[in-house]
Amino acid sequence: MTKSLKQSIFFVLGSLFFILGLIGVLVPILPTTPFMILSAACFAESSPRFHKMLLNNRWFGDDLRRWERSKTMKRATKKRATWIIVITFTLSISLLWGNTIWQLVLLLTAILLLFFLWRIAEYDKNDKF
Repeated sequence: MTKSLKQSIFFVLGSLFFILGLIGVLVPILPTTPFMILSAACFAESSPRFHKMLLNNRWFGDDLRRWERSKTMKRATKKRATWIIVITFTLSISLLWGNTIWQLVLLLTAILLLFFLWRIAEYDKNDKF
């Protein structure tokens, strides 16, 4: 595979993951953070400019830089993500009143998201990089 084709594929994937991450802000089934991490990884391979823009973003840049350095998250970020997952999934489950199968699917999805979220190592500011 040529270098320019590889860069193009990574750029398209990075753009797709970025858009999915933005949609994930509004839709509870799509998690934002994993898509932004994937987007940053793709842009690191294809577009230093977009990669830098993601890392310098005021809303999620710190979290992405921390993830790239140490594959960790702050406890406060985990708590915020937990609240967002609980609130949005509760709202979605209540809107699907009477659709037991879909309610169970959403409940299991939320449980899996929370399980994997809380398995991520926590950032310790005393760690050296």
